[in-house]
Amino acid sequence: MNYEKIASQIFLITGPADNIKTINHCMTRLRLVLLKTPPDIEQRLKSIEGVLGVNQNEDELQIILGPGRVDNVTDEFSKLAADAGSASGEKPAAAAERKPQIGDGKELHAQIRAKNATPVKLFFKRIASIFVPLIPAFIACGLISGLLNVVAKADPSATAAAWFQLLAVAGNVIFWGMNLFIGFNAAKEFGGTPILGGILGGLITHPGLAGITLNSTQLVPGRGGVISVLLIAALGALVEKRLRRLIPEMFCLFLVPLFTFLITGTIAILFLQPFGGFLSDLIGQTVTTAINAGGAITGFVLGGLWLPLVMLGLHQAFTPIHVDLLARYGVTILLPILAMAGAGQVGASFAVYFKTNNKHLKQTVASALPVGIMGIGEPLIYGVTFPLGRPFIGACIGGAFGGAVQAAFGIGSATLGISGLPLAAGTDHIALYLLGLVTAYAAGFAATWLLGFDDPAEE
Repeated sequence: MNYEKIASQIFLITGPADNIKTINHCMTRLRLVLLKTPPDIEQRLKSIEGVLGVNQNEDELQIILGPGRVDNVTDEFSKLAADAGSASGEKPAAAAERKPQIGDGKELHAQIRAKNATPVKLFFKRIASIFVPLIPAFIACGLISGLLNVVAKADPSATAAAWFQLLAVAGNVIFWGMNLFIGFNAAKEFGGTPILGGILGGLITHPGLAGITLNSTQLVPGRGGVISVLLIAALGALVEKRLRRLIPEMFCLFLVPLFTFLITGTIAILFLQPFGGFLSDLIGQTVTTAINAGGAITGFVLGGLWLPLVMLGLHQAFTPIHVDLLARYGVTILLPILAMAGAGQVGASFAVYFKTNNKHLKQTVASALPVGIMGIGEPLIYGVTFPLGRPFIGACIGGAFGGAVQAAFGIGSATLGISGLPLAAGTDHIALYLLGLVTAYAAGFAATWLLGFDDPAEE
């Protein structure tokens, strides 16, 4: 794969450098904010070999490239933008200071972006961005833990072996340092000094707290988990910014970090950690009770609604919930249920493939199905099911039936950030997870076949 060529073709369409406000990427997408967006940009980008799909969300252009490829293409794209910006005397980020002008793209896109850019959705997006950098660690540690569960069930005597115990430690590493990482990222996101957020997260996690009693209350290390860390890091960033305004510049280097840590740490131990513990308990009990009591019905509803929530941008609200469940129970019972939405899309897309007479659509489905099976659903959403309409409904139905199976058996996942077939290795019961996956495939296929769709004419 020629990453430089892909980046160059993308830059020719999205450039010049002063048209590019920001350059970012997630696990699968190159994310750009542009000053001006050509009306035909989606079609032109989709024609590039290596681009799996395109989505415009809020003020952001998302170019779907897939895991691994997105890292390499983003590096090359950033170099091109930086070089072009230097040659023209203007850095790419300098365009961020300009205000978008009327006519910067299609009116419909502007309406959609304005509709989705609500304070609630932007807040959820901001919170989710704190956890995105941790996903590779959850994948690595979660897959180790999941595979060890399989080995332990197959051969219980293996648990006494040194190699098994060492791998068990490796699988638990993310939870050992998670609060420090989250505190670091959260402080950075909220405008504070990242390392101060990290040590505040470490403060409420330190095992030494277990030997301290305040006001007849025994302190509990790590109480409140993710929720407490988010609250404390946000407060720390606020306190730090206020102190920088109050303390003379010559003393800022010494006094701002000290007072930020002492003031925020005191409030954290006395108030925020207990409050975070209450919220964490409430969330954990609500989720587990809903799934345990509702069983298949709860799974059916969650699995069926997940794709619309993704389209609306509300799915990011679930990221800290997943992480909190992982920290509390070692698994998240939500992820296997929600992963069935992608499986429903795979089934729906298979139905489209066998039913359509449009060669281009067949080619699109065939190129997107392999990554869809591996849990990357964007190419199928934006390239197949959603544009066709009724297949999207069929995919939701498939996700609902698959989610019902996962919830009925209470399947949990020890990892985060993966979906589809690869998630099986991270679950606590691979066979039952695969049963739900096949159910979602079959239901999505059957629903789409029965619902049908308007087959697009050949161009």
